[in-house]
Amino acid sequence: MYPIVIVSDGTGHTAQQALKAALTQFPGIETNIIFHQEVRTKQQVYDAIKEAKEIKAIIVHTLVKEEIRNSLTRNGRKNNVETIDLMGSLLSRLSYQLANSPSEKPGLFRQLNKEYFDRIDTMQFAFNHDDGLREEQLDKAEIILLGVSRTFKTPLSIYLAFKGWFVANVPIVYNLKPPENLLKLPPEKIFCLTTSPHHLSTLRKFREEHLGKQTGNYASYDFVKREVAFANNYFFRNPKWSIIKVTSKPIEEIASEILAIRGETKRHPLSEI
Repeated sequence: MYPIVIVSDGTGHTAQQALKAALTQFPGIETNIIFHQEVRTKQQVYDAIKEAKEIKAIIVHTLVKEEIRNSLTRNGRKNNVETIDLMGSLLSRLSYQLANSPSEKPGLFRQLNKEYFDRIDTMQFAFNHDDGLREEQLDKAEIILLGVSRTFKTPLSIYLAFKGWFVANVPIVYNLKPPENLLKLPPEKIFCLTTSPHHLSTLRKFREEHLGKQTGNYASYDFVKREVAFANNYFFRNPKWSIIKVTSKPIEEIASEILAIRGETKRHPLSEI
């Protein structure tokens, strides 16, 4: 197994991906990849070269700071360690073509893409905690939406997740006791979605038509009225929870109202939709 040391001033993932792509041209060659991440000092450079020399490995590196990059190249030659620079020549050529100097800020790529990775995390959280799933993990949510069926819990969860919030939603079902752990959570996290029975009954009738009218009394006005009353009674027993009326409101308006009450609209500075 051929040892290769990856040296990076960030995570090393860029070098790893480039190396993987190149190694596909050498089928049957087995490699052992060793990472030296966050390399920002000359001492860290010496440590990486020392290990590479001991295990007879080559070094593949993506170092953006010229001083550290040159230190690695010089000391690699002194110790007969082969070094492959994936970043230096590219930066040099780009600097010439763009008539500008690189910023030489380590980890900048990851920093610029942090928004993307944060959004993946919040979206995945919303999917994993939709419609009462994983209720034992509700304490990890930043916003918890409660409401009967068709009060926009899921689309609101996705919208707020896209904004960068960790959101869970819990259905309130007629004559079923909601999760006990809701009562133990900080009340500022919990938002109760309510609507008019007449409006909700109309929405559910459209849904019922789509499902071929196989929903029992789901869309019945009398049943909807009882269900909304059941939910509201539960909400009112917890006066520190915020109640949001969603009747005839677009998702954006409801979300803005929730975030205004939450008081931290800049909690996750992701791009606007």
